Amino acid sequence: MRLLTAIFAGIFGSAHAGEGQKVDYPAPAVSGVNQDGATVNFADVYKKGPTVVFFYPKADTPGCTKQACSLRDAFADLSKEGVQVLGVSFDKAESQKAFKDKFTLPYDLIADPDGKIVEAFKVEKMLKGVLSLAKRSAFLVKDGKVVWQDYQASTDQQAADIKRELARLK
Repeated sequence: MRLLTAIFAGIFGSAHAGEGQKVDYPAPAVSGVNQDGATVNFADVYKKGPTVVFFYPKADTPGCTKQACSLRDAFADLSKEGVQVLGVSFDKAESQKAFKDKFTLPYDLIADPDGKIVEAFKVEKMLKGVLSLAKRSAFLVKDGKVVWQDYQASTDQQAADIKRELARLK
């Protein structure tokens, strides 16, 4: 049984939300439209400092709200470390704007209705009825490279997971 568990973990990654894994590959140089309709070039954001790119299934749903608010509540601490934050989902810009405004999120939410950004980060898609949704995931980009990824991202512990990984990078 342990062998099967080890094989499964080796193929599919960690089974525990928030654990993630250290990696080292070029960060996707993609762009998308934020909640205000402005184009955000991810490579430009990466140049400003370490960047958290997190994906969530649907704006203003319980788990996604916990994930987004976890990062909101830690935003001052993350900013002191020079960290940028981008949230991404299949939602349209209008839905992202409503979500950002409702929960006073201090970072950009990127609309990815065609899934180009989801695909670039190799985020798994899931279907809910006729809707395609991004599976909750998080990435930490430093110096233009993805240095940590979590394909089973936490909800209310997302910021703690990111802070832990930032501390390990020092």
